[in-house]
Amino acid sequence: MMPRTAIGIDIGGTNIRAARIAADGTILARRTVPTDRDPEGCLQICLDLVAALRDETTAALGVGVPGQVDFSNQLAISGGYVDLSTIPFASRLGEGTGLPVTIDNDANMALVGESRCGAARGLSHVVLLTIGTGIGGAILDDGHLLRGRGTAGQLGHLIVVPEGRRCVCGRQGCVETESSGTAFGIHLFEAGLPVHLRVEDLLHRQATDPIAARVLRAWAAPLRQAIDTLITTLAPEAVLIGGGAGAAALAALEGVPAARSWFEGPVRAAALGDDAGVTGAALAALGKGRRAVLVNGVPASGKSGVAAALSARTGWPVLSLDTVKNPFLTEFAPVDRPTNRRFGLAAYNAMFDMVAQHAPDATIIIDAWFGFQPPDILRAGMIRAGISQAVEIWCHARPAIVADRYARRVGTRPAGHPGLDYVPELEQLATRARSLGMFPSIAVDTEQPLDASALETETRLRLSGA
Repeated sequence: MMPRTAIGIDIGGTNIRAARIAADGTILARRTVPTDRDPEGCLQICLDLVAALRDETTAALGVGVPGQVDFSNQLAISGGYVDLSTIPFASRLGEGTGLPVTIDNDANMALVGESRCGAARGLSHVVLLTIGTGIGGAILDDGHLLRGRGTAGQLGHLIVVPEGRRCVCGRQGCVETESSGTAFGIHLFEAGLPVHLRVEDLLHRQATDPIAARVLRAWAAPLRQAIDTLITTLAPEAVLIGGGAGAAALAALEGVPAARSWFEGPVRAAALGDDAGVTGAALAALGKGRRAVLVNGVPASGKSGVAAALSARTGWPVLSLDTVKNPFLTEFAPVDRPTNRRFGLAAYNAMFDMVAQHAPDATIIIDAWFGFQPPDILRAGMIRAGISQAVEIWCHARPAIVADRYARRVGTRPAGHPGLDYVPELEQLATRARSLGMFPSIAVDTEQPLDASALETETRLRLSGA
């Protein structure tokens, strides 16, 4: 089966970037052209870029656009440096390319990229600020983009200087008017400095040039205020600074340290640079696909407790082989061991059929001893369920401990499960059992107290920013 790729497009104030990208975030081909601020011209550029980049693997198209986006209806509803609200941009792209199209605010797309492949990988609560021609923003809340009533995350329009410059949004003193790349040029002009100077030039001069130091502070201090407000409001695991001027902004922020407060949080550089937008747009278009956390181990290895603890932290639902099978053992009792195994295989297949009924991007925890069936049956079930990614949690304990656990719970199990005569066989099974070796794996010694927080973090990392 040929791997699927998508084309991601990032419409910036200076350039439009496009790339064909694999499902793991690898960039396979790319193009960059100057931005045309006319909506029709911008649309034509996007069509031309798709024609130049697509191949037989291209399955979807994602575009990060400036301004507000009604994501549910796939409409640009306000303009930035290119006002795409004046045309049915997404539908015309779809008609022109024959591809399914996903559009979103450009900063949202960049955060998708950072979440899947960059500095936010494995994190659930993140704020991203992109510093460029303007300032974009996006919020990851419990692993999902925060949209509010549809357009949350317009962080460039946080008011930080109430009597400041008039913003295109209609208010005064937005952080975009004070700390964007465009604002830096205005600060230079107002200070009587050449507007071609770069932030780096002023950083080199600030120790001996009071004007350079004043301009840097006037540019960075409003951004620091915005960051501090976001940390107080959202308590993120990290605030990421990205965009074309992101590295310069981080350097300038070193001269404006955060005030000591109850509310603290790390401020870090985004990792993907100019590739964040195209990467996120392509991956958003492809979708995450259903993902499975396979909690594996022999009977009585502690799987169910691990699955329940992970579900409690993440909200991911659990499907357990025994939960599916036990009602049948009870209904058809007495059940011999061969029939028990047949019910087990039926329950195994039923779990994957139930996964297929979940949302296309759902993450499901599956609690089973996967070693009792050949790997080909597992692969077939995952394909049938539309599972695109999996991680295995291998639960283990010393064989004697496993055997003792099983013996102590025999009286609580429905008739049809093997009885005490199975204990020696199980102890031998626990001696030779191994993880599947088919997916990224996390080993959990269930004789030790479970660190559910660490397990959640590691599982999310293995699932590429779940």
